[in-house]
Amino acid sequence: MPPPVPEPLSRTQLSTTIESLYRSESGRVLATLVRLLGDLDLAEEAMHEAFAAALESWPQTGIPDKPRPWLISTARFKAIDGMRRRARFGGTQKDFALYTEARMNEAQSNAARTNQAFLGVEDGKEIEDDRLRLIFTCCHPALPPEGQVALTLREICGLTTEEIARAFLVTPATLAQRIVRAKALIRDKAIPYQVPVSQELSARLGAVLLVVYLIFNEGYSAETTGAELSREAIRLGRLLLDLLQTFQITEPEVMGLLGLMLLQESRRAARTSPDGDLILLEQQERSLWNREQIAEGIALTESALRSRRFGAYTLQAAIAAVHAGSSSVASTDWRQITLLYDQLLRIQPSPVVELNRAVAIAMCEGPEQGLCLIDDLLARGDLSQYHLAHSARADLCRRLGRIPEARASYEKALALARQEPERRFLARRLEELNKTPGN
Repeated sequence: MPPPVPEPLSRTQLSTTIESLYRSESGRVLATLVRLLGDLDLAEEAMHEAFAAALESWPQTGIPDKPRPWLISTARFKAIDGMRRRARFGGTQKDFALYTEARMNEAQSNAARTNQAFLGVEDGKEIEDDRLRLIFTCCHPALPPEGQVALTLREICGLTTEEIARAFLVTPATLAQRIVRAKALIRDKAIPYQVPVSQELSARLGAVLLVVYLIFNEGYSAETTGAELSREAIRLGRLLLDLLQTFQITEPEVMGLLGLMLLQESRRAARTSPDGDLILLEQQERSLWNREQIAEGIALTESALRSRRFGAYTLQAAIAAVHAGSSSVASTDWRQITLLYDQLLRIQPSPVVELNRAVAIAMCEGPEQGLCLIDDLLARGDLSQYHLAHSARADLCRRLGRIPEARASYEKALALARQEPERRFLARRLEELNKTPGN
């Protein structure tokens, strides 16, 4: 008896499947096409044509057992066909088409010689190498930071222009221009699609980690799209760690950053009320913290610390780990946190780090000591436009009973804050002060 014929997928089911496939595989497909085609725009166009072809052909043929090589092979032929059509209008295009086709045929022959289906080795070293190349290209220091972030989210994470624009509170047109400019810089400066050689890797890796960190921070503070961006940043961190381990490259700061993101993300469910109001660390319901993320984050942080080659991300993760391991604010080892901030200041001097250290000192030595440090910071002018500095000062003044000063600082913080949950929190604190008897 012949095997039963599977039920054909409906158009809606197929669209959902392909959308999920795009999310999970587009980064790998694009990275390999970039290697083969040598041009990001051409690779992206070919990839989109391949996904469109899947939507048209898979209802009749069924979904391939290995969709990724099907997509890469289809995109490859789409690119060749497109270049052949354009070659009719200019000799240069024709030469380029012939060169690219020869390059692809060579890649196919090499794959056959090693008994691999063309680009079909699941999670093979070549495909992972492609992804690592593309990450370093998107995060090349010649690109402006906003271009690095936009290009990474678009090409590595597969987010749409509209999704990225919404997350960063800019128009899709503005975001699209950032991506266009970044691609133009890659082309005009002839930035190679390659992983830096070993002596350059650590320096170049810093730019990659900074992009991942910026994406996570944006997600951590965003109101509506924050969870999505944070997940993408953590996924990028995992990908980078896995890729470097594949090539036996040990960089503790990659572990430190991933640990930091997991520890911070573990508190997401407790950071806001059901109405979206901000809940401070001291008032959070710690049973809502994600213990699996905490355990993984602490393990990564400890591994990075044991290397003794750690940096700023690992120290921040160590601070987050102290919080995660405490049952309450009162039982937190604020002395240890202060010492960690001391180390962080030595390797990454920053007014924001000084502010956080001042808050830690206020918790272990008293609000007066912390307030003196914050007042010194504000007097220097470094944080005069930073709402969290005025909010921290207001809180210490409130704890000391200096209500008029607390009110003035809360008002200053409210005038500077932009995120609505923070504004609502500051407004509530002001309202509470106004209800204080005798004030």
